Amino acid sequence: MANHRRIHAAHPSRRAFLGAAGAALTLAGTPLSAIPVLQRTPRQSLGPFYPASLPLDSDSDLVQVEGKAGRASGIVTHITGRVMDERGRVMPAALVEIWQCNAFGRYHHPRDRRDAPIDENFQGYGRTTTGDGGGYRFRTIRPVPYPGRTPHIHFAVHVPGADPLITQMYVDGEPGNARDGLLNSVRDPRARESLIVNLHPAGGGTGELAGEFDLVLAADGRSARAEPRLLEALRRSV
Repeated sequence: MANHRRIHAAHPSRRAFLGAAGAALTLAGTPLSAIPVLQRTPRQSLGPFYPASLPLDSDSDLVQVEGKAGRASGIVTHITGRVMDERGRVMPAALVEIWQCNAFGRYHHPRDRRDAPIDENFQGYGRTTTGDGGGYRFRTIRPVPYPGRTPHIHFAVHVPGADPLITQMYVDGEPGNARDGLLNSVRDPRARESLIVNLHPAGGGTGELAGEFDLVLAADGRSARAEPRLLEALRRSV
C-alpha cells in the first residue's frame, strides 16, 4: 500500500502557535524563563492490548490493509499533530505509534476475546516518524466506546535518549468522558483538556473527520518516568 505523505495541519492550534513562537524566541537568545511554557501531555496507561506482535502492515494508514481490497468499518478520521517540548522546540525523527479497537469495539489482540466482530480490513496499529517540523499524520477511524471506557486512541512517542511518552487521545463531546476513570485521573483541568481533541469534518463532502493532537514532552526531552514493564514492552517493538 502506498504510504500517505505526512503533512502539517493548515491551521495550527494555539499550542502549536505558542510553541513556534517559543522556539523563535529561543533562537533569538531570549532566556528560557521568559518563554511561554506549553502544557506537557499527561502520561496515561499502556492498557492491556498493546500489540503482542506487530502486524506486517504497520504504516500510518490503519484504514486499508496491504493485500486486502476492503476498507475498515467506521468513520475515516485524519489525526495530525506535532511532537515538541514544553518550550515549543519541535522534535524531528520521533517515532509515533497508535493503536485502538475497531469499529465494533474489539482489539486485534489474542487477549481480547469479546463477542464482537474482528475487522480484517482494520490495521488496529500504526506507526510513523515525525518530519523536520515535528509533524505526524495518521489515517484511522473515529474511536468508539470500549466496555468501561470512553472512545480513545492509544499513543506512544519515542524520542532518542528519553523514556517513551505513553498517553491516550480522547474525543470532545463524548458523554463517556465524564465517567472515564483514566481520563479523570488527570486532576489538573488544563492537563486533562490537553488530551481531548475536537473532531470536525475534514471537508470535501467525504464524511471524513479530522483533528489535531500535539504531543508535548518536558523541556529536557523526557516524559514522566514509566514503569519497567511498560518500557520493556515498548523497546521490544522499536
